[in-house]
Amino acid sequence: MVSENKKDPSIWDGFKAFLMRGNVVDLAVAVVIGAAFTNIVNSVVKGVINPLVGAFGTKDLDKYSSCLKSPCDFDEATGTATSGIPIMWGTVLSATLTFVITAAVVYFLMVLPMSKYLARQAARQKAKENTQEVIEVTELAVLKEIRDALVAQRGSGPGER
Repeated sequence: MVSENKKDPSIWDGFKAFLMRGNVVDLAVAVVIGAAFTNIVNSVVKGVINPLVGAFGTKDLDKYSSCLKSPCDFDEATGTATSGIPIMWGTVLSATLTFVITAAVVYFLMVLPMSKYLARQAARQKAKENTQEVIEVTELAVLKEIRDALVAQRGSGPGER
């Protein structure tokens, strides 16, 4: 009979280990922040961008459409088509603008500063390693000089007394 001193980790322990990993917690924070950030970007697009684009036309950007099968009539109360087949290209354009604005903000406010920060950290680390290497080489040279000086003081070499 073989006795087992090691106990297999339980499912609960594995689940706790999974949840406590740094990248899982970071991902959860990113999702929450991303959801809040999405609301801000959507508000900017709907409140500022859409009316500016709509200033060149007669409607809000979300309401721009073309009719695939005429006549296209809409129920004003619900905003749904009552006849015809509308292509709602304004909604697609609005979503595209939202994506481009979100991507630009994420890149310029998060990715670019973080990459510059990481590059500076790497440069500092490399400089620190180079400095450490110079110090080690200098210490070695000083120790060799001390050894040579001691040998010269003692005489011609360690074999003679």
